[in-house]
Amino acid sequence: MAFDRARSDKVMATIVAAEEMAEEVLADRQQIVDLDRKRNQTREAIRAVQKDTSCDKEWVCFGNMFLKLSRAQTRTLLKKDYDRLDEEITDIRNKLKPKVNKLRDLEEKEELKGFDLWYHCQLMNTELSRMSYK
Repeated sequence: MAFDRARSDKVMATIVAAEEMAEEVLADRQQIVDLDRKRNQTREAIRAVQKDTSCDKEWVCFGNMFLKLSRAQTRTLLKKDYDRLDEEITDIRNKLKPKVNKLRDLEEKEELKGFDLWYHCQLMNTELSRMSYK
């Protein structure tokens, strides 16, 4: 009876850990979608500022405020925002891969094949560059 109890506790702990990891994976994926939507809106705004040459200043909304900035300042701020969003998305995607692998381990499934090829290519390029210096 004690053996069954210990086994069922272990199974329950594994299920709970898998559910928690799955929630983290889903939350990260949703955050990527939301940030990507903002990044696309920012890209559209950058393009709209570039296309509209009729005026020297643009109205820009920051939080609750509307500011009238020069086109160059507006473009610079939008570009910085775009780059920040791009970095956040890349960071979340890089953190998502180990989480997915951990989830697959908890589910006792094989690791996904072919999704880390860019990492191996970077290693090969680094190794080749080191060899060329010698």
